[in-house]
Amino acid sequence: MHQAADVDAAVAVRSARVRAAAAWAPPPHTAALVGSDDELLAGTLPYVEEGLHAGDLVVLACPPHTAALISGALGVRAGAVETDARLCLLDASVPDAVTALGELVRRATGTGSGRLRLAGQVQFGPAPRNWREGLRYEAAMNELLSRMPVSALCLYDRRVLPADVIAAAGATHASVLADGRSRRSAGFRDPADFVRELPLPREAVEDAPPVLAIEDAPSLAGLRRHLRVAIGAQVRDGDQAADLHLAASEIAANAFRHGARPVSARVWADAERIVCTVTDRGRGLDVPFAGIRPAHGPDLTRGGMGLWLARKLWDHVDLLPAAPGLTVRLSSRLR
Repeated sequence: MHQAADVDAAVAVRSARVRAAAAWAPPPHTAALVGSDDELLAGTLPYVEEGLHAGDLVVLACPPHTAALISGALGVRAGAVETDARLCLLDASVPDAVTALGELVRRATGTGSGRLRLAGQVQFGPAPRNWREGLRYEAAMNELLSRMPVSALCLYDRRVLPADVIAAAGATHASVLADGRSRRSAGFRDPADFVRELPLPREAVEDAPPVLAIEDAPSLAGLRRHLRVAIGAQVRDGDQAADLHLAASEIAANAFRHGARPVSARVWADAERIVCTVTDRGRGLDVPFAGIRPAHGPDLTRGGMGLWLARKLWDHVDLLPAAPGLTVRLSSRLR
């Protein structure tokens, strides 16, 4: 009798643990502050192993050297973990990363627990203009993850990231893992407010005379033609010139369709960088995450692709409010 009771009790305890594991979900967006490989693994391995145990689709959204470090520590279990560097912005734009996220969520919902678990290491790049793009992406992830069965552990390595980026981790993540302890982030900001307050410095090339200055374009077709000629004259790579012109033309179309005249444009360029601005005098746009996805969803036949294309094809896209109106500033490094 006692043995049967003990077995029943053990089964009940095990069932309770299974139910608890199924009901538990990690915080949707956590920053792990690390300063060594040991700290990186100490924060990542339990998170990854919990996901594997729960039946999550576990993906390392890291550059190859970090993915190799984590996979090596996992040993035989590494075969159950996938890698996708698009989500860490390695040679990928933010729209590319968001598209990849959607693909992984669709796969996750059809298998296992139905959840996606990411261990990521966003590539913030070497310059403040790149840090701004990375921080805007991290803020946008809060909006995206709140609607999806996804959790993300974002690795912030003090050895390689600038102090400004490390300091912002708590503002873009609701929880922070540091020194082996997870806690709510006291500095967490509303994502939209955080993005609105990011600095928007001018590019140095903007201090020189523009190679194109259109004050009041009489027609969209004419403005597109002027942009094509100006961009083509400055961009050596033909494919890049075509991509940049396509996106700039879509921004010009937005200004005519959704803004108000006069519509003006400027182009600056030097040996390394090209900048294009399009300004209208309409009501403006206060949507901090505009363009990370097509405005009307995956059905591209419905339009709404202007800012999305710009974010895919130009390195940096900034929305600069005017009174009244809006300036869209596009900037890219020349290939």
